[in-house]
Amino acid sequence: MIRVIICGAGGRMGRMIVRAVENTEGMEVSGGVEAPDSPYIGMDMGEIAGLPKKDIKITSEIGEIAGDVMIEFSTPEATISHLKAKKKMVIGTTGIDEKGIEKIKEASKNISIVMSPNMSVGVNTLFTIVERIAPILIKDFDVEIMEMHHRLKKDAPSGTAMKIAQIIAQAMGEKLEDVAVYGRKGIVGERKDKEIGILSLRGGDVVGEHTVTFAGIGERLEIAHRAQSRETFAQGAVKAALWIINKPSGLYTTKDVLGL
Repeated sequence: MIRVIICGAGGRMGRMIVRAVENTEGMEVSGGVEAPDSPYIGMDMGEIAGLPKKDIKITSEIGEIAGDVMIEFSTPEATISHLKAKKKMVIGTTGIDEKGIEKIKEASKNISIVMSPNMSVGVNTLFTIVERIAPILIKDFDVEIMEMHHRLKKDAPSGTAMKIAQIIAQAMGEKLEDVAVYGRKGIVGERKDKEIGILSLRGGDVVGEHTVTFAGIGERLEIAHRAQSRETFAQGAVKAALWIINKPSGLYTTKDVLGL
């Protein structure tokens, strides 16, 4: 039986992952982690997810929990802190800065980690499509990325939008920080040839929408993904946790999990 620790257990994604794990043969929830000041500390993992009581309490100390793999949907600071547990990890946390990424890369020399800004099959297929067509289009087409999420999302742009932008910047042979434009206002001048526009919308209960537009002269190609439920992310995270159990140390992505 694979024992799963869920970090960010009290959040919407955390609760959904609890249910996904409990409904997956060969897996069980062994514990949940939240911030020390979270109102969920001490609550039962089953009850918080709308399931029968499990007699497993949410704690703030990951060292208190025995488990085989951690699924992270918490905060960047918490995710980096949890590396100290030296357990296999599936990281869906977004907003991690470059210093944090470097710490994850260093930790992956000794533990196996799957890290992806989006765990869904559809979005990772979108990544693959963009990776393949960007080198063909970027010479003659302008690129714009639009993403929309619910009003409670804390980071912007989304990790998914940033991943798309990084793929396109790489195809351009540029660093993203040199070509990214985050929204526009005022007299900004003509659009530069090598420019990636990234626009973030927030409102309502939108789960997640991403549209990549390649705008040429006389034609436009748009690739869009719309998530209608967080369940797709939860199922993707569980799939990654099952996949990584027997993998050697290293840093993997959901594309590796899916064989894309």
